Amino acid sequence: MAQIIPVNFKDDILPEYRGTPVGKLLEYHNLGRAIGAGSAPELLIGMCMDSRKSLRIPNDFAFVLRTAGANMRDNEFRISYAIAVGGVRTIVLIAHTDCGMARLGERREQFIHGLMDAAGWDEAVATRHFEESAPKFGIRDEVDFVLREADRLRAIYPRIQTVPLLYRLEDDLLYQLKRDGE
Repeated sequence: MAQIIPVNFKDDILPEYRGTPVGKLLEYHNLGRAIGAGSAPELLIGMCMDSRKSLRIPNDFAFVLRTAGANMRDNEFRISYAIAVGGVRTIVLIAHTDCGMARLGERREQFIHGLMDAAGWDEAVATRHFEESAPKFGIRDEVDFVLREADRLRAIYPRIQTVPLLYRLEDDLLYQLKRDGE
């Protein structure tokens, strides 16, 4: 289980994030920190492609990768570029409530027929595409997934601070995540 920790005041930011790009992100988005001009990206944000989310951050503050479910698999080269060339030393992964990838199995028929109707795909090809891809991209629980994805990226980039957060669509705010016992 994980704790979902709100940030309503500056003191709510966990000590390990204060004074870091993660703390700044929480201040910009949740606390209305004044947005000035950034000089260089300070972090890489990996978040879902869902259109219901928008972050309040300055221009040139972050590289942003948007993928279904904030699943960064097959994006390692892009992440490596942001680190090696872009100079970022922090990755923030943002899951969100009511993620479609958490209910992917329920949308199997819609997915297949949508590809048939909109893209002109053959039913067998659309079905095979879903069956091969759904296990890789579908998630069961948004919070559990983003915690595990952060662990996976920490193993690949051990010197890079990698932080999972949750975006609640219900209030458009970011929440810190911490595993019980941490």
